Amino acid sequence: MTEHPDRVLPLQGASNFRDLGGYPADGGRPVRWRRLFRSDHLGALSEEDKGALGRLGLARTFDLRGERERAAHTYALPGVRQHLLTIEPVIVQSVQAMAREGQALTVPACEELMRDLYRRLVDEQAHRFAELLDHLVRDDSPAVFHCTAGKDRTGFAAAVILLALGVPRTVVMDDYLLTNRHYKPPVLRWGDIDPEVLAVMWRVQQDFLEASLQRIDQAHGGFDRYLGTRLGFGPAAQTALRERYLQPG
Repeated sequence: MTEHPDRVLPLQGASNFRDLGGYPADGGRPVRWRRLFRSDHLGALSEEDKGALGRLGLARTFDLRGERERAAHTYALPGVRQHLLTIEPVIVQSVQAMAREGQALTVPACEELMRDLYRRLVDEQAHRFAELLDHLVRDDSPAVFHCTAGKDRTGFAAAVILLALGVPRTVVMDDYLLTNRHYKPPVLRWGDIDPEVLAVMWRVQQDFLEASLQRIDQAHGGFDRYLGTRLGFGPAAQTALRERYLQPG
C-alpha cells in the first residue's frame, strides 16, 4: 500500500517528494491521487524537476520552514502559489544548547528531544496546522506541504491531514516511516556531536509520532476533539475535506 509505484516522485533535487494518494480512508474510499503531496525542501530542484512538477499540475506549496531555513534555500515555481506557514526549528538549537552546557548528547537524550518536539507541535503550532487544513478545504488544486527534510513538521502535518480524512492510524504510521527509505540527508557534521546522535535527527521513529498522538489523546480527548476544539475544524469541515480529497464512493 505505502510502496505503490506512484507513491514517490523521482526528483533530482528532492528525495522525499511523495503522493498521499491511494490510502484507504473514510468508508473505505481511497485518498485521491495527484492532489496531496509531502516533501523535503524544494530549494534544490533542477529545471527537469520543475518541469515534472508542472506536469503534475502543482498549484500550491505550503512551506513549514523557519525564516532562516527558507532564506538559505529559496525557490520559485512558475504558476505555483507559495504559502508561508512558518514553524521555527527547535531540535538543532536544543542539541547545541545541551552541548554548550556540557550535557551528554547521547542517543537516548536526543530521542527524548525528538519526542518532546512532537508533543510541542500538537499545541504550540496548532494554529499552523489549522491554517493548512483551512487552505485545503477551500481548494483542492494539487498542493505540496514541506519543511526542510520533510520528516518532522511535515510528518505531523501529513498525520493530521490523513487522520482528518479517516485514514487508519496504522496506515498513517506506515506513511510516516517511509521517510527512512527515501530521504537522503545532507552530509553534515556539527562539531563533536556523535554521528549516531546526528543519525537520530535525520530519521523518523514510530515513538516520535506516537508521542504527538498520545498528547492528542491524553490532553485533548482524542483526535476528533483535537480537530474541533484546538484546530477549529469540526464535523462539517471534515466532511467537506473528505469530499474534496477522497474518491467517490
